[in-house]
Amino acid sequence: MRPLLAALVGLTLAFPAAAQTLRIGIASDPDVLDPTLSRSVAARQVFMAMCDKLIEVDEQGALVPQLATAWEWQEGGRALLLTLRPGVTFHDGVALDAAAAVAGLNRHITAQGSTRRGELGPVTAVEEAGPMQVRIRLSEPFAPLLAALSDRAGMLVSPRQANVLGADFQKDPACAGPYRLTRRVPQDRIELERFPGYWNANALHFDRVVYRPIPDTTVRAANLRSGTLDVIERVNPSDVTTLRRDARVKLLEGPSLASVYIAINVAHGASAQTPLGQDPRVRQALELAIDRNALNQVAFEGLYRPGNQSTPPGHPHHIAALPVPGRDLARARALLKEVGHERVRIKFSVPNTTEYVQAAEVIQAMAAEAGIALEIQVIEVATLLRAWTAGDFEALIIAWSGRTDVDGNLWGFNACGQSLNGGRYCSEQADAALRAGRTSVEPAARLAAYGRAMEVLLRDRPYIYLWHPQSFFGTTAAVSGLRLIPDGLIRIQGLRGS
Repeated sequence: MRPLLAALVGLTLAFPAAAQTLRIGIASDPDVLDPTLSRSVAARQVFMAMCDKLIEVDEQGALVPQLATAWEWQEGGRALLLTLRPGVTFHDGVALDAAAAVAGLNRHITAQGSTRRGELGPVTAVEEAGPMQVRIRLSEPFAPLLAALSDRAGMLVSPRQANVLGADFQKDPACAGPYRLTRRVPQDRIELERFPGYWNANALHFDRVVYRPIPDTTVRAANLRSGTLDVIERVNPSDVTTLRRDARVKLLEGPSLASVYIAINVAHGASAQTPLGQDPRVRQALELAIDRNALNQVAFEGLYRPGNQSTPPGHPHHIAALPVPGRDLARARALLKEVGHERVRIKFSVPNTTEYVQAAEVIQAMAAEAGIALEIQVIEVATLLRAWTAGDFEALIIAWSGRTDVDGNLWGFNACGQSLNGGRYCSEQADAALRAGRTSVEPAARLAAYGRAMEVLLRDRPYIYLWHPQSFFGTTAAVSGLRLIPDGLIRIQGLRGS
């Protein structure tokens, strides 16, 4: 039996169609379903059904209430007061109040291995300011805090779970979202059931939600067209035309904050002791070997946007004065000779999804023309993320789904010693500029600071940004109500089936 047909049959047998079940195809298996520890896009997709946040993002990218109904800056930007929504209950039956919110936020700050700590910035204390009010105190103003609270850093868990982490959390998770976890089969499915105590119950129209990790975009699209899935994320550009012509499905397109880049190990263990890791001229040669416009045309039907920064053009923090560099093979070869190499070999780790593999093969062919041999190693996404954290990589390609505030794209990945900085890049000059950007509340001053930061980062190249995808989603014709949010995440609230 051919692989595609086998996958279709397997899905059909596992999940017969059910009117009360919403079946969502996602691009990869989440790393860990714990909002404090997670770092994968796939986990963020599932959290949209499991864990509400203090603040939500709307279709225009504006911040709107969710678990917090109001907020205000105090003490010259050194304190943020949040008013909590009444009538909210965690999955274990505990009510949300100020004490519970303090416990949940402190979990992000103090838990071993937290990847949220850096996102919350210079927090000195989280305190109860009233029965339903929380005050976050800061050592200095921190403009990105509100944006951080609109993502995983704003997801709260029951006080009972405040000291439970990782796999133990997943055995009995207790967030305050619309659905609760009932079963997870790694690499196969994540099953959720509707939480009857959800505060916004009228927005829910399905009893169960099932997420299916399917790395192959064509298989995801085929399962949507056959009716085995109801919604799929990240439709590949090569499948766009087919879905547009199929009356059984609907294709939706929206803006995205995401960026895709090559991360390079510059200082994390033995894997950094390579020409690529140790000499920025080799990294420059690799970038100059890549034609981003041709990559977009060949791999993505010209539907994406070439880029060289963590923000797409048009974003308030995109630095227009730093344009995308063109391809220059002669300069790339000259740089390698300057370093003392005719050819360089690079181990290139690539997630096992169609889009990444396609792009990696195009980049491999381009790099070869400059004397750079990329040895592609295809790795499952969660495994690759663990390797990134451990420094077990030379170079890898991956996406960051993007944040409404650029600090969420840059600080954790580039600042010295931060949890997402798997390549251990560290620059006092970059740190100073990034810190200035996050501690100012004046837009022009922030933009100038991020301009200084990007000049350093584009020179040192701990990351080589490549493109910004558009968000393409597919649904069956029977599904309606999918909202296109710039963060690319699927909200279950409001989704309906006929």
